[in-house]
This record gives sequence, structure tokens and C-alpha cells, in this order.
Amino acid sequence: MESSLWLGKRRYRAALTGWTFNWTRVDKKNRQDQTISVAVADVIGVEEGRVSILPRKWVEDSDKDFTVFYVKRVSSGSARGLLWRLGQTQFSCPSRVLREQWTKHLRAALKTHCPLRPSRLLVFINPFGGKKKGRHIYDSLAAPLFELAGISCHVIVTERANQARDHLLKKDLTGFDGVVSVGGDGMFSEVLHGVIGRTQQEAGLCENEPSAVLQACPLHIGIIPAGSTDCVCYATVGAIDPVTSALHIIIGDSQPLDVCSVHHASTLVRYSVSLLGYGFYGDVLAQSEKNRWMGPLRYDYAGALVYLSNRSYAGVVHFLPADPMLSSPRDKTRCLSGCDVCSRSTERLFPQSSGSSSRCSSHLSQISNDSEGDWVRVEGRFRCVSLTSMSCSCPKSPLGLSPSAHLADGTGDLILVWDSHPLGFLKYLYRHTSSQDQFDLPFVDVHRVKAIRFSVASGEEEDAYKEAGEAGLAEEEEEEDERGYEEDASRIGSQQHLTNKCVQAPKATCGLLCAVCCSKTPTKSVWNCDGEILPFTDILCRIHGQLVRLYARGIEDTAAAQPGTGQM
Repeated sequence: MESSLWLGKRRYRAALTGWTFNWTRVDKKNRQDQTISVAVADVIGVEEGRVSILPRKWVEDSDKDFTVFYVKRVSSGSARGLLWRLGQTQFSCPSRVLREQWTKHLRAALKTHCPLRPSRLLVFINPFGGKKKGRHIYDSLAAPLFELAGISCHVIVTERANQARDHLLKKDLTGFDGVVSVGGDGMFSEVLHGVIGRTQQEAGLCENEPSAVLQACPLHIGIIPAGSTDCVCYATVGAIDPVTSALHIIIGDSQPLDVCSVHHASTLVRYSVSLLGYGFYGDVLAQSEKNRWMGPLRYDYAGALVYLSNRSYAGVVHFLPADPMLSSPRDKTRCLSGCDVCSRSTERLFPQSSGSSSRCSSHLSQISNDSEGDWVRVEGRFRCVSLTSMSCSCPKSPLGLSPSAHLADGTGDLILVWDSHPLGFLKYLYRHTSSQDQFDLPFVDVHRVKAIRFSVASGEEEDAYKEAGEAGLAEEEEEEDERGYEEDASRIGSQQHLTNKCVQAPKATCGLLCAVCCSKTPTKSVWNCDGEILPFTDILCRIHGQLVRLYARGIEDTAAAQPGTGQM
């Protein structure tokens, strides 16, 4: 369709051709000037009259006007990715008949070219998370956009913990295209467990079996950030912005996501999508729970207190390395929108991805392959042991714990921080806030893995470590540069088999700052699983490739930000 339209007193030549809607300014001599183009896939809605939606809705009824709403991308210094904003252009037609033709054709184009957009969503709002603004954020920012896009929403404001999970496990979900979490990472975790559990329940699968073939989830998950921590949202979108997230949901973006299942004694404990941390990160979470009255500041306070306590823990780690030819945690790649590594992984994980049955069989093949190969065993004293299924980037750590981790490659990054001098560990922590390589330190190892097992060292071994620590303190000045453990893994990230080799513990350093927080050092830490404390220490973890899908597209390159003129 093509005709002349007016923006104010200026005449434009508008055309709807295939996948694009564009309008070109025409001067008084009928010469064409500037052209603005909007992809049909980026159109949010079309309304009769002169309409505005945000910050508040107003309508000026006119029988010759219509308004087109679409996505505008802008860069922001505080966000790693692009912010999405609601753009709008109000057109005037020569007649009401022409206006009806334009609105009809634009809406038909949306249905034709965007068949995967959600039409009905189940929304869970946590009114207590973060600064307790979840309901306000949804009502003022997300709900008007969903209404504009013609999306029907069933909203549930939760009143207790695990209400969202229980609802998803037990209630009828027929007719819903996706589930939306309005809150922080805790709320998202509830929804995640409910969606995965419901899918396995309907497939007749047992989640407690570590080698179980988990069925990929058909329901998409959307996130409207409104919590104290929004790590998952930041790592998958690149910004903590409710409008950006709501627009991704409306567009119907689909970002596959790896999920780590955590088991103890052949029983499923939890699922994790971001950080599974033992030692420092577990202690920080445990300490922060004692100071919830401080709000988000409790994490900074707990981090400082745990650092000053100068703790390390004995442990045994077994891990199943991923194929080093596919990717490496030290290869300096970044998982951005359209990531090649994740795309190739989709073909590898689902070689015949023509339906749910083929995806299920592909998962079976994946699990079978994981059971083959050589497990690696390392043992010693660790400041922290971390398994990340994504970069874990956040505003305070823009590149995250593992900058080259991928969202959907079927692997996780195992980070081993050995016992070290307190100032060395502080250097490691500081590098998370900068662009420096946090793995380029002599006491840090990182491995790309498909599964891990962790157990606490026996009492005899623990006593030996303590004795080694005392001896190491006396020799610290003379042997500052010596390593107390055998280094069999390459520092550049290549995965070498270490089968049947035990890495001995480095000489522990009682620290200079230990006296600041004099207290009896515990022999065990706790696991921090996506912000929740696990009650078990010995665990088995497996990465399930692309088990769920989010309404997201990964972090967009900021170079793709739209200029003020030209394409939009």
C-alpha cells in the first residue's frame, strides 16, 4: 500500500512494502527528501486518532488521524546493551476511508509477519521485592504497553513464597503463551522452577534422577525487573529497564537459556541459571540474610565482612570438561544477540529440531554423551568455587564473573579460586568491576564444563591442610612465588585431561586481616544458588542445554543504536 500522508503541515509519501513501513518527506517541488523506515517486526500497535501511551495515556479523537507505535533503540552509558523506547508517529490522512485502509493493512501485516507474538500471558507480581514497587512498575509501565499490543494478561499478585511455583505446577495453563515474572531474581527462580517442573510432570519424567532426559519447556518466560538483584535480566537483555523488557515480550523475542540442575543424594535440590557459588559467595549470602533490614546495601556490607574474615575451605571437585574446540572461557568472545557459538550449539544440541519429540531425543543424546569422557579431579583449599551458566554481568560488574560465558551453548564455566594472600584475593574481586582479566592470576583456574561434583574433604585431610597452613605461614616470606599445588590445566583456557591426578592444596595463608574479625573459622561453607542458600554441601550439577526460552534476544551491540534520522 502507498499514499500521501501528513505529519503536521509536512507531506510524506508512505509505503507499506513486505517487511517494512517507511515514509519519505516530499517538498513543495515534489522532490523526495529524508526517509524513515520501521521494520514491521518492530511495530507495537496501531491506533485510530492522535494517541499517546507513556507516561500516561491520552486520546484526541479524529476521524482522519492514526498513530503508529514502534520500537526505538537508544544507547545508555549505564546499560551494557541498548534501551528500547516506545516511538510513536501521528499521521493525518486526506479522508477517513484512507485512514481505515492504512490501519487495516498495518494490523494485517503484524499478524502475517509476527505470528509468534504472545496473545495471552500469565503475570506474577512480587509486591515485596526490591523497593516494593513491583505492582507500581507493572501498572504504570508494562500494563499500558501490553494493552496497546492487544495482549490479554491474567495477573496474580503473590502473597507468600513459592506461590508462583505452586500455581504453575498445579493450575490449568491452557491458552497461555508465556509467563511473566515481575520482581527480582528470586521471583524469576520461582517461575523457572514452576515452568520446568510442570513440563517434566506432563512429560512423565523424574527430575530427581541426575541423568534424566529433561524436556525443553514450551512456555516462554518474560522478566519485568523490579527486585534487589536483576542479574538474569541484565545478562540476557543488557539493561535493567522495565520498558525495554516489556517491549521484548511484546515483540515475541525468543532467547534459549541453559539451566543447571543441582542434585544431592540422587534428589533434585534446585535449578540454577546464573551463579552457583561455594565459599566467598556462599558466605556473603549467608551473612546478608542476617541483615535484610539494610535492603540492597546488605550485600556490600556482607561482602566486606566476609572478605575481612579471610576464609578458605577444603574441598574435592570433579568436573567433566566440555569440548575445547567449540569454545573456551578465555577466548575473549562475548555472548551478544545472534551469538555464533550459541547458534552452532543449537544445531549440535538439536540436530533435528523440527518438534518437541526431536528436542527430547536430542536431550537424551546430549546426556548420553555427557556420561562419556574423562572426569577431572582437583583437590585443595579454595577461597571460592563457582559454576556460572552465563556471564553473571550486572551494573556493578559489567562484564560479569565469566565474561566469555554463553547463554545457550550447553556448558558452564567452573571457576576455582585457590587459597591465596588476602590482597591477591582483593585484586581478583576488584577486577570484576573493571575490564581487566580476572582469570589472569596465578591462584585462579577456569574450566568450561558440562557437569561437576563437589564434596568436602575428609577430617584427616582437613587436619593436614591446617598443618600445611601453619607451616606455610612461617615460610611465606621466603617462598612467596611458589605454588603449593600441581598446575595441569593451561592458563589460556585449553582443557587438558587430568584423569587420576590430584592437585595438592597450596600453602594456606592465615591472613594479615584475620584479626579484624576474630571468630572461629567454620570448616564448611554453604552454596549460593541464584541467591538461595542450599542446605547441602556435597552436590552434583549438570548443564541442560537450552532447556527454557526467555522473551529476550541477548545483549544487542550498542553500535546498532538508531540515529536520530534515517532507519528506525
